[in-house]
Amino acid sequence: MTNRAAVPADAQASAHNLAALLTRRAEVNQPALTWASGSFTYAQLTAYTGAARSFLQEQGVQPGDRVALALPNVPVMVALYYASLSLGAIVVPLHPLLTPREVAYHLRDAGARLLLAGAGTRVGEELEQTNQLVGGTIQLELLALDEDFGLASQASPGQSWEPHPVTQNTPAVLLYTSGTTGLPKGATLTHANMLSNAETCVDVFGFTQQDVIFGGLPLFHAFGQTVSMNAVLAAGASIALLPRFTPGGAAQLCAAASVTVLAAVPTMYSALATYLATDPALSGQLHGQIRSGISGGSALPASVHTALDNLLGCPIYEGYGLSETAPVVSFNRAEYGLVIGSVGRALPGVRVKVVDRDGAEVAAGRRGELWVAGPNVMAGYWQNSAATEAVMQGEWFATGDVATLDGQGNIFIVDRLKDMILRNGNSVYPREIEDVLYTHQSVRLAAVVGQPSEAVGEEIVAVIVPTDELEVGEQAELAASLDAHSRSQLAAYKCPRRYIFKTDLPLGPTGKILKRVLAEELAREV
Repeated sequence: MTNRAAVPADAQASAHNLAALLTRRAEVNQPALTWASGSFTYAQLTAYTGAARSFLQEQGVQPGDRVALALPNVPVMVALYYASLSLGAIVVPLHPLLTPREVAYHLRDAGARLLLAGAGTRVGEELEQTNQLVGGTIQLELLALDEDFGLASQASPGQSWEPHPVTQNTPAVLLYTSGTTGLPKGATLTHANMLSNAETCVDVFGFTQQDVIFGGLPLFHAFGQTVSMNAVLAAGASIALLPRFTPGGAAQLCAAASVTVLAAVPTMYSALATYLATDPALSGQLHGQIRSGISGGSALPASVHTALDNLLGCPIYEGYGLSETAPVVSFNRAEYGLVIGSVGRALPGVRVKVVDRDGAEVAAGRRGELWVAGPNVMAGYWQNSAATEAVMQGEWFATGDVATLDGQGNIFIVDRLKDMILRNGNSVYPREIEDVLYTHQSVRLAAVVGQPSEAVGEEIVAVIVPTDELEVGEQAELAASLDAHSRSQLAAYKCPRRYIFKTDLPLGPTGKILKRVLAEELAREV
């Protein structure tokens, strides 16, 4: 028997809503969010989110509705994210640089009720074209970043709100990713998936209420949402928002906001190291202030590790994750020591194994496909049971990545089973680019591959067999035409940076283009 008063079922269910990360600190006056021109305490951010919540209710948003957000890292993105969740809606984060064709696909697939886009973004500037493509069936709202719908003026300090009750299986976020088909699929992450990953990251990274975490990772991406936002608020720490990454802007923000923990992808770290090397005064100010860095997305070069250790005096911990796992699976951490080249050990509560083609677990040190199980694994792909069945083996998610495990449980990513290209931390899928290239009248065959690049990780290269044989002087003209065609259909970060023309491509017995062979040929030609 206990003297503790019973907690109403609805209150318990409300606490499971990811938006409860705000309401549990609704009266706290500690900084929650800082940006170039201002800041919010937890109380102010909660009130601001309450105003966003009222705005969404005025738009008719109901529990289960999908609300698409195409916004950079600005305060209203944070408010609309949690406001949508608080109403029981499902957030669909979109890259602000997507083309109308790409946006329309995501909206149709998700069955979105509402799209909110920034006025200064490509999505915002091309809403009319998007509206034509979706046939006017989706409510499109243009959000001017310098106005924010007047939400700040409507925010009422002290006005309380409670998140909509949810269960462990209630969807919270649809994160669009692509598989071997190259068609975007919505990884359905529940409130439980996201909360579990965020709260575990707090412990693994050692976030405290005194920390200020760098918020330069895009919040439309799983890594940014969990590490730079959800985990930060779960810890009661503060987020320093950066709308657009530049090394100078990042360094200045870190100094001005007293950032203590960096969270970035390798290309960001590389650019930051280069910039700080030219500014001894600023690097001296940050040395000792920043206690650690968190890195994911691809391997961080050892030279960058060394440079940042010298410039900032802090370790950079590498990890691994996927959209389908909310996203963090593993990380290096101080208690085990930094293992360069490894993505660390699985998070507490998360299990991993390496299996052969038959799904049998292999011995330590042997290569195989990495499988993941745990509370962070998605519920499945949105309305796509076939795709879900292809990657879920019971409770285990088959990542499509080749890896090894050592005797201590450290994971080493060897290669990708898929052809995905990682450029500047963005996942780029060749099939989507090839589909666009094939709509150009001068293309007979097209293959897109990634080539190593010190600047961006992997560069996107399109190898083309034209319909007609080209003279040398005509190649530049066709390359320019293909580039213009690609940029009209694809976000800039997906567009090839090089076009190579050949008379044929390496083909397998069934006529399939052998991309690995092609990539090796290109590497020899460099």
